[in-house]
Amino acid sequence: MTRQHFSNYVNRDLSWIEFNQRVLQEAQDASNPLLERAKFLAIVTSNLDEFMSVRVAGIQMQMRAGLTKIDFTGYTAPGLWKRLIKRATQMVHDQYRTYREVFRGLSREGIFIRSLDELNVSQTKAVSDYFHEIVFPVLTPMAVDQSRPFPLVHTKELYLAVLLREVGDPAEEEPLFAIVQVPSILPRFVPVPGRTNSKKTEFVLLEDLIEEFIDTLFNGYIPFSVNPFRLTRDADITLNEEDAEDLLEEIEKELRRRRWGIPVRLEVGKGMHPYALEMLMEELEIADNLFEIDGPLDLSFLMKFAGALPGYDNLRYEKMEPVYPREFDDTDDMFDVIRQRDVLMYHPYESFDAVNDFVMQAAYDPDVLAIKMTLYRVSGQSALVQALAKAAESGKQVTVVVELKARFDEERNIAWARQLEKAGCHVVYGLVGLKTHAKILLVVRREHGTLRRYVHVGTGNYNDSTATLYTDIGLFTSHPVIGGDASALFNEVTGYSSPYEWKAFGVAPTDLKEKLHRLIDRERLNALEGKPARIIAKMNSLSNQEMIDKLYEASQAGVKIVLIVRGVCCLRPGVPGRSENIQVISIVDRFLEHARIMYFHNDGEEEVYLSSADWMTRNLTRRIELMCPVFDTTLRQILIKMLQLNINDNVKARKLQPNGTYEHVVNDNNQPFRSQFEARVISSWKGRA
Repeated sequence: MTRQHFSNYVNRDLSWIEFNQRVLQEAQDASNPLLERAKFLAIVTSNLDEFMSVRVAGIQMQMRAGLTKIDFTGYTAPGLWKRLIKRATQMVHDQYRTYREVFRGLSREGIFIRSLDELNVSQTKAVSDYFHEIVFPVLTPMAVDQSRPFPLVHTKELYLAVLLREVGDPAEEEPLFAIVQVPSILPRFVPVPGRTNSKKTEFVLLEDLIEEFIDTLFNGYIPFSVNPFRLTRDADITLNEEDAEDLLEEIEKELRRRRWGIPVRLEVGKGMHPYALEMLMEELEIADNLFEIDGPLDLSFLMKFAGALPGYDNLRYEKMEPVYPREFDDTDDMFDVIRQRDVLMYHPYESFDAVNDFVMQAAYDPDVLAIKMTLYRVSGQSALVQALAKAAESGKQVTVVVELKARFDEERNIAWARQLEKAGCHVVYGLVGLKTHAKILLVVRREHGTLRRYVHVGTGNYNDSTATLYTDIGLFTSHPVIGGDASALFNEVTGYSSPYEWKAFGVAPTDLKEKLHRLIDRERLNALEGKPARIIAKMNSLSNQEMIDKLYEASQAGVKIVLIVRGVCCLRPGVPGRSENIQVISIVDRFLEHARIMYFHNDGEEEVYLSSADWMTRNLTRRIELMCPVFDTTLRQILIKMLQLNINDNVKARKLQPNGTYEHVVNDNNQPFRSQFEARVISSWKGRA
């Protein structure tokens, strides 16, 4: 397996491992506040869970099918699997070493997760009372014997494997086996009353508390070994949409089947009893991909833990309150503002409330005739959904394209779809075989005897929760060309429509890839003619081979290319004769970089686009995606400045090396420049516009 060293491409899954390594580096960075470091540890776990349940599960499926085909990066499924497991194992080892380091730091600040034997008498009584009053009634011991088959082990839930013997039985007799689920409905960390004259904040973990009192579940038996374990199952959903009479019902069925997905990974506590481990591996039919964990399983609980501690703001990032977009500050009529000029919003620095307010105004405006929008991932308490329901109830035509197949948000989206239908909205589930990933909102309004279209296009989901955590761009416009394309897009998704000649948009899967090819080729031809040629593209992931080859061609012609790619990047930059004119940087910081922005120099007639699409095969061929030009010259310049902020970052930026690894951007004795902190000035740029 040396072939990958000669590949022109970095393997997608190995590139993802590098990305999660950058997240882990933020947990290891002593300059980050301690509770924020704990959150990064939680993110590493959540990321790895999804990677195992989707990507690694897919590779294992190829191996079971006996597929030995080499992918375009030079890997077979078995070869890639071995490398991924080796890298993931090392990552988990480093993660738990970092966990211990972070909690040593937290202990110096008076925050402790204790073992039960560290508690004093009064504390022990308090947690004992909590166990018997709150925890015990929720627990269900599940024995495994001839009359009781091995129970269903749910994916990513925490369990205890218990070995027992009857009182009086000899120790050498084969033990009895049972499992107990650690109830996820209860907090994973249990507060412990403070010691006298102490300011310490102390907790015990729920699984440790259950283990301490495990004998209460098995009267007449002696539990002599209790070990935590956690199973990850294949979580991918396979749908036959062509034959599905009701897509919503079909997805609900698949979600139920997900509980029985093929086991992919088994995590166990370090030092698990050999009999218990053998029993689990045999019953769960998992022969490899075993992770022995030296610490608490499933560190995702640290996200809630870090957020639930009052009075420790010194251990968190400084609070940042999003500002309301100044363009809408002094008006009650957002339509009037957008009619006069386009408005750009940069989240999380500017508040997503403006989008909610726009839809709410449209819902109550008697001149608004129709509201149409796409919903991919929405928050638990979405003001947008309430506003859409209100609009439908008032008699407006409300059409909502709800993507039921948004991975791990399927159940929530099904609930929203039913609620919207109940309110009278037209709910559409998109086109067969395609996920609707475009982020667009269209309002049709009657004005002076004619109709005007108002459009919002975004790079991120219509989700007010993630809008405080992700960097995304939103554009409000009443430009008639964009409005016309927006209407045509909804007509294609909701009805029958002949292929449309897009005036402004690039739309996947029909023409987005080809449009991007043309834009890249234009820069290439300009470079060959000796003209200045430059591309800056910001996205989450770049893995489509055709797009990479186009960028290689442009680099060879002399086009200067900067790619700002947070996650997966399969392109190898800096290779002489192929990609020496390309540099790739990744920024992992407080906020998740999520915006997709494309800049093309175009011989001085600069063009800038916003997009919902990453340059991945699924986005370009199997999803409805949208790329929208920014026509306003002032807003274009602001977006170029935003890109330049990322390029100038010398604190949180890492540069991709030709060998597929990442190195921190060297400071070169310049002043530290952290793009996410400097981005706060963007609102003032808009003020001067």
